[in-house]
Amino acid sequence: MSFEKRLEELAISIPPVPRPVAAYVPVVRAGRYVYTSGQLPLIDGLVKYQGKVGRDLTVEEGYLAARICALNCLGAVRSLLESLDPIERIVKVTGFVNSAEGFNQQPQVLNGASELLEDIFGGEGRHVRSAVGVGELPLNAAVEVEMIVQIRKM
Repeated sequence: MSFEKRLEELAISIPPVPRPVAAYVPVVRAGRYVYTSGQLPLIDGLVKYQGKVGRDLTVEEGYLAARICALNCLGAVRSLLESLDPIERIVKVTGFVNSAEGFNQQPQVLNGASELLEDIFGGEGRHVRSAVGVGELPLNAAVEVEMIVQIRKM
């Protein structure tokens, strides 16, 4: 089954790639790999989840923020490939969580991205991952996610 059809089955829509908030491009292809820039939980140009997880936001809200970030990463990939169907596998996800002092549940927050990718891509969505707590993120976003995707030989 195509990944685009899987999105339809799951009633998931991939947003258009958000505009960069500084001097960078959202996505680059190098050979069979596609690298996304870090994506924030932006919806229609606005940060949906702002603040520190563990103080201003719950783990569940952080989870939802990570999910939006992953959708924005996929939007960046789709903007380059025109479809998600050329994806062979999700290789790596790196997530940064704007964390309150003492907060150490970054892996649970990043599950919002990881579980979404597995829902869409099945076994090809299982990936290696880093979940990092940070003191601040751009625009006071709760989470930032980037990914590396391998595409099929074309």
